Amino acid sequence: MISISKLYCGASEPLDMLRYGSEKHKRPVIVWNTTRRCNLKCIHCYSNSHNIRYSDELTTEEAKHLIADLAAFRSPVILFSGGEPMLREDLPELVQLAVDHGMRAVISTNGTLLTKEKVDSFKKIGVSYVGVSLDGIKATHDMFRGVKGTFDSTLQGIRNCRDAGLKVGVRFTMNRKNSSDIPAMFELIEKEEIPRACFYHLVYSGRGSKLIDEDLSHEEARGVIDMIMDRTRDLFERGNPKEILTVDNHADGPYIYMRLCREDPARAREVLSLLLANEGNSSGSGIGCVSWNGEVHPDQFWRNISFGNIKNRPFSEIWVDTSNELMAQLKNKKLFIKGRCATCRWLDMCGGNFRARAEAVAGEIWAPDPACYLTEEEIAR
Repeated sequence: MISISKLYCGASEPLDMLRYGSEKHKRPVIVWNTTRRCNLKCIHCYSNSHNIRYSDELTTEEAKHLIADLAAFRSPVILFSGGEPMLREDLPELVQLAVDHGMRAVISTNGTLLTKEKVDSFKKIGVSYVGVSLDGIKATHDMFRGVKGTFDSTLQGIRNCRDAGLKVGVRFTMNRKNSSDIPAMFELIEKEEIPRACFYHLVYSGRGSKLIDEDLSHEEARGVIDMIMDRTRDLFERGNPKEILTVDNHADGPYIYMRLCREDPARAREVLSLLLANEGNSSGSGIGCVSWNGEVHPDQFWRNISFGNIKNRPFSEIWVDTSNELMAQLKNKKLFIKGRCATCRWLDMCGGNFRARAEAVAGEIWAPDPACYLTEEEIAR
């Protein structure tokens, strides 16, 4: 995650130590796909979910063992995702267990099932944050979700969290079908007093693989990042700051730094040290994913790669087992990156960006990420 509000506007944020401090490199943040089932039909769903019961999902007891192991392993954050995690009946019990073990518990949801009763329950449990997917205004969002009326029910779920004092934010996946809605998203978060917004770059996984041709061009991506930076700064200057982040394209880091070099060289020097401490993409080291069936992946998008299954061996053992060649390589991946990434001046800041996108387009894990929009002149050493 690249924090625009932190890097460009100088804000202090709750997870600064995880992103820029010594805590980042100790233990991974874990995305757990609690279920594959979902009540919507999102056209870019990385888990390729449907509204059916899947027979291979972790049982409550298996999930409890996973959470206990992650806590003992000192993973700082567990993100309960899906599918739609609210469809898992034992979700409150499992979230409570994570909180009781001292973990930061985050829920990633489509928001349609966030009733006042459920939100009150999560507030009492101690959920740290609820991220709600919102990919546009009204018809745009409904088109992405495949169910008419979803925008209204999602917005109501966000309002329920806000009114209960449970921190909530929106998650917006950027592409050509919805990038024109970004200004309206800023207006929405301001009007609805939503404290956080994450703008995700598209990763080619699951049904999202069918949207490669709808991904932003390099020039479009640069324009969108400039717009997000401008709108974030405007919020700060008007005394209504929000936590704004971009996600899943670590070219954003060097791009922000280069803009600051032109606008505020002193601030740029501070940002450079923060970005180098962050180190960019950390799939297979600083972030990991456990799927609904117990498979362990380098991240939530790279689902064709599994290091093992927690039904057979604890996550804590799987994650440090460098007898697996790819696991060992991901722990020190800058040695294996190829092409323009290998010679890029920003490699220490970006970490080579997303291997899942490289594999999806080039068929080669260590090929350059095709979504990197930096020019040859900008990456030259």
